[in-house]
Amino acid sequence: MATVKVRVQTDNAPAAIGPYSQAIKAGGFVFASGQIPIDPQTGEFVAGGIGEQTEQVLKNLSAVLEAAGSSLARVVKTTVFLADMKEFASMNEVYGKFFTGEPPARATVAAAGLPKDARVEIEAVALVSE
Repeated sequence: MATVKVRVQTDNAPAAIGPYSQAIKAGGFVFASGQIPIDPQTGEFVAGGIGEQTEQVLKNLSAVLEAAGSSLARVVKTTVFLADMKEFASMNEVYGKFFTGEPPARATVAAAGLPKDARVEIEAVALVSE
């Protein structure tokens, strides 16, 4: 049985800045690439610190998931990459406002350098109806 994968693309989130897709749907899941805090309307980073960056990242992730026929409520796993683990508590506070009820499994790791010097990047795997 051939596995079908479908590329997901939306203008409501930043365009991919390399040879990758915003997300791929396959096998009842959507695999969303890491999102950084770029405002898709301006193409620029949002102003502010880790809190504002985390909020924009999750808005971007939500837009990609919605384009794939999913949502933040259907996320089963995230990976959070932080430029500085000292900002964990601030990131976590904002993150918790987006994932209420049954939050997904998560790993949070420090990354020596994120794209465009972002403070935070988040990727996700979510359930999707095909």
